[in-house]
Amino acid sequence: MDTTPDDEILLRVADHIAYVTINRPAKANSMTPAMLTWFQQFWRRVDEDPQIRCVLITGSGSKHFCTGADLSGVNERGGVGVGLGRVSQDVGLTSRHNGVWKPTVCAVNGLVTGGGLHFVVDADIIVASTNAVFLDSHVNVGMVGGPENVGLAKRLPLGTALRMSLQGRNFRLSAQRAYQLGLVDELTEPDDLLPTAERIARDITQNSPHAVSLTQQAIWSSLEMPYTQAVEYGFSLVKTQWHHPDYTEGFRAFAEKRAPQWKTD
Repeated sequence: MDTTPDDEILLRVADHIAYVTINRPAKANSMTPAMLTWFQQFWRRVDEDPQIRCVLITGSGSKHFCTGADLSGVNERGGVGVGLGRVSQDVGLTSRHNGVWKPTVCAVNGLVTGGGLHFVVDADIIVASTNAVFLDSHVNVGMVGGPENVGLAKRLPLGTALRMSLQGRNFRLSAQRAYQLGLVDELTEPDDLLPTAERIARDITQNSPHAVSLTQQAIWSSLEMPYTQAVEYGFSLVKTQWHHPDYTEGFRAFAEKRAPQWKTD
């Protein structure tokens, strides 16, 4: 098990899944600068390690998933970031920030607010327990709701994203309502959260890693393109897969009624 100092983040890799647990329950699973650095290094490892095919992120305990930056530390430092310029340099918390095309399943086990929303809006699949709550408090502490809030506007109706962003902590989006609006993909009872998220992650790891990665790119990239351009880009990725060993292996395994042996490097 790999950890940050004081075990602030727990990491376990098994059966092609990297299990990440934000582990500061006494501090509402808030984030420190050391944890930001850890995530930037972690995503480099995920990108380079062919044995990791999916990432599952959750929080420790039953009350909080992640509440963003540790505000007591921010007050002592006088700010959050150092202003290097890009999200990947100043934040780098998620696969999207780091240009890593391997799926992420987010298991939201409690309250998520502020910077914790990075993990949610950039996840490929979001599973939440019934006690999860989503809110954004940037404007309450004089900060701008930026990348996370743009992500909310991609996954929620615009009015709901604006209410979360502008009303701040006075607007709380319940797990049930988030599920109804499509922010949450699977709603579970608390005890079923991790088994459900793990089942989804295991299903993903059974598929061609190369095909999964290209499929991710097709779908996420479509959010930034006109429809016709997105379709053509998606088809170019389809044709790319035709020349990959997994393409013929998939058909051969199906015909031979066996599990496919995917190429892992």
